[in-house]
Amino acid sequence: MESSWLLTFLFIFQVIPRELAGFSVGGGIGVGIGNAGGGGVLIGGGINTPTPSNSSVSNLNSAYTALQAWKSAISDDPLKIFDTWVGSNVCSYKGVFCADVQDGELGSSTQPVVAGIDLNRANLQGILVKELSLLTDMSVLHLNSNRFSGIVPDTFRDLMSLQELDLSNNLLSGPFPVITLYIPNLIYLDLRFNSFSGPIPEDLFNKKLDAIFLNNNQFDGHIPDNLGSSPASAINLANNKLSGTIPAGFGFMNSRLKEILLLNNQLTGCIPEGVGLFTDMQVLDVSYNSLRGHLPDTISCLGQIEVLNLAHNELSGTLPDLVCSLKQLVNLTVASNFLSGFSQECANLFSRNIGFDFSINCIPGIDMQRPQPDCSMVRGGGLSCLRIPAAQPLICGSLVKSLDELNSSVP
Repeated sequence: MESSWLLTFLFIFQVIPRELAGFSVGGGIGVGIGNAGGGGVLIGGGINTPTPSNSSVSNLNSAYTALQAWKSAISDDPLKIFDTWVGSNVCSYKGVFCADVQDGELGSSTQPVVAGIDLNRANLQGILVKELSLLTDMSVLHLNSNRFSGIVPDTFRDLMSLQELDLSNNLLSGPFPVITLYIPNLIYLDLRFNSFSGPIPEDLFNKKLDAIFLNNNQFDGHIPDNLGSSPASAINLANNKLSGTIPAGFGFMNSRLKEILLLNNQLTGCIPEGVGLFTDMQVLDVSYNSLRGHLPDTISCLGQIEVLNLAHNELSGTLPDLVCSLKQLVNLTVASNFLSGFSQECANLFSRNIGFDFSINCIPGIDMQRPQPDCSMVRGGGLSCLRIPAAQPLICGSLVKSLDELNSSVP
């Protein structure tokens, strides 16, 4: 999920109408300088760069202005990438990719535009300049693993064509860059491994983003209540300072989520019942928090789950058959909780060659458990978790109906 699919698309040679935001690449073969876990891996214009026509002069002139302004704001370029940023032919600049798009005014004629910039792992030091907003045809901006500092310029709202923004593994700081939420066609937002701080804005989860990566920053405060309304397939909020509970409505409004990582925060309370609505979920990691109470039966509805990590919390009760019988499980980790037992189905996980770590709990007769004095106190004894009342084991097909009935009965 975190690898780029859009940059690959840019290398398909085709010409389609400009209003469809498609491109045919004219940048030729690039020079690879690596991948830092997000975005694409190619750098450079270089071979077979397009020759600008008269109709494209204004677009490329704007691009030249933007790129030269940015070049002047770079204080260290150890790989000498900007040594190639000379002259007016911006399509020959290393890290800059041009594409032919159809000119709406001239019918079938095409013109080259700057369609993407990929400077991943270039180790550049500098800032992001406001003039980058002149690159209104750019769909991809990948800058991970550099040393960019400061803030994201407010002018980024003018990047009308931008779909992927990867600023991960830099030195950017300040509050969440709200301006990114005003980029109209953005679908991939990666701000990992920076020094952003403060609360996460609620509006983030109202946007049509498919991927949201905010992990390894210093975000704090509560997770917005509308987390479950995001249409994203992957959300990573790990390794921050988020507190409070996982929103009770989590899962009620979206079934597309495949990966969510909330590990290593300061979350408390229960794992919400609505988690079972994510029937396509493949990775759920809430480890290294302070979650309490019993596991909700609805976890058994995660029919596609492969990695379930609940370790290093304060969960109690018995690990039920419903969880251990999940068919797609590859790894189940419940270590460092206060679970008092697990069923035969859980014991069978070993014969299924599934990674199963249940160490440092309170399970009698099992090695590598907590000392008895640590288990004598009931964890979360005063905690009230919303649970669906059921006289028999949960049937996942009826989950949505049960939740609807429960919600309608609550004043």
